[in-house]
Amino acid sequence: MTYNPNIEDLAFPGFLKNWRQRRRLSQLELSLQSGLSQRHISFLETGRSNPSRFAIAQLAEALEMPAAEVDAMLLSAGFAALSSRKGWDGDIQKAVEASIDHVLKGHAPYPAISIDRIWNLLKANDAAQRFFALAGARGEANILREILSPGPVRDCILNWNDTARALLRLLELEVARRPHDQEARQLLDELKSLDGVGDLLRHPSPDASAPVLTIRFRIEDAELELFSLIATIGMSADATLDDMRVETLLPANDATRTWFQDRFMQ
Repeated sequence: MTYNPNIEDLAFPGFLKNWRQRRRLSQLELSLQSGLSQRHISFLETGRSNPSRFAIAQLAEALEMPAAEVDAMLLSAGFAALSSRKGWDGDIQKAVEASIDHVLKGHAPYPAISIDRIWNLLKANDAAQRFFALAGARGEANILREILSPGPVRDCILNWNDTARALLRLLELEVARRPHDQEARQLLDELKSLDGVGDLLRHPSPDASAPVLTIRFRIEDAELELFSLIATIGMSADATLDDMRVETLLPANDATRTWFQDRFMQ
């Protein structure tokens, strides 16, 4: 079930109470984990006290909030977001971008892409560009729209029903992780309204018989099976860095591996 915050939840008292309840913590338990008094937490949740930056930092750490949600909590209390107060250090930015480029290029001859939290495409290696071109991709900036919308890519995925359910589940988890992310929620609602997607979700998913879901593509005369690995930047306290993902597609059998090596090996 998707959480839809109301106006009260967007103000700091409701924001804090919502996150505490999401973590299934009592005020006493949050007090012990954050180092703030239970009385102070009670006053923060009722609006009798206003939070300091220090208090928000303590609460965010105790609640294990994503960086973007910490920014949203700061804004709800009238403070500037952390991500708006500091830009990336030049050396860190270069190192992150170089590392992502290294992963994308090093994954050849198999597809690899860099995306944000809701699958907006940031970068793609040559194999990914050529593979999705063969699949009939229309150049949609959002990978989920490309795969779930009626069109050539959707038509060439042989197990599209299972794939669509899995992708929507991942997006639902992202919305649950960041309940105040309006952009993610709007995308989820949009995708659920697409032809065939609503009907798909109204039917139960069959029991999984394999340990990992492979996506089965029909490209030209070949049937290809791929599974994905998604990597994130570890220990990030910045919302922009926290948003970044690298997804690599890997062959699930020898025939698929040979197909990619024959066509995309430099």
